[in-house]
Amino acid sequence: MKIKWLGHAAFLITSNANIRIITDPYQSGGGIKYSSITEDADYVTISHEHSDHNYTDSIRGNPVIIRGVGTHQKEHFTFKGFASFHDDRNGRLRGENTIFCFDIDDIKICHLGDLGHLLSENKIKEIGEVDVLLIPVGGTYTIDANQATEFCKKINPKIIIPMHFKTPKLDFPISDVKPFIFGKENVKELDSSEIELTKKELPVITEIIVLKPAK
Repeated sequence: MKIKWLGHAAFLITSNANIRIITDPYQSGGGIKYSSITEDADYVTISHEHSDHNYTDSIRGNPVIIRGVGTHQKEHFTFKGFASFHDDRNGRLRGENTIFCFDIDDIKICHLGDLGHLLSENKIKEIGEVDVLLIPVGGTYTIDANQATEFCKKINPKIIIPMHFKTPKLDFPISDVKPFIFGKENVKELDSSEIELTKKELPVITEIIVLKPAK
């Protein structure tokens, strides 16, 4: 399986059978200076209806769009959507957010979307074991570096990939990735937008992998 960070909260995840998932595709323009997402996809997951997370017009391949809470049984994968909020006031500021979990090549991926609060213990148990956690860390519109750190301790994934943080191509009033990775062990800052993973090669001790946006 390959995971490629396109930018912001958008990833292109490709299975060994070349089935492709894009998460939370952004609309390029304004504060988002990443180039448009024009890749082919078989599936697209959308955590919430904001234009930096739900823009599918430029994606190729006529993908199946996955939205909302519940179990979405599709031809190749089962997507499980978990209810959450885009803020810490039960959605009163920014609405609802869907956390998506799905298995690819026996690796469980969890994409938190624009999660804006810490989850209850019951919700964490409901999500269950996670191999790869795609987590926002920039604050302001999502959980910040400290909250993300606490969340990771509770989920205890094998690999953490931070997203939704400030970069030279993202002009949003959020933090960069440095506060999240500061003082942590097992951090890999790659000069690449993509990693390739297999179940048997997942680390025993949690690793944080910081990718470069592809766009």
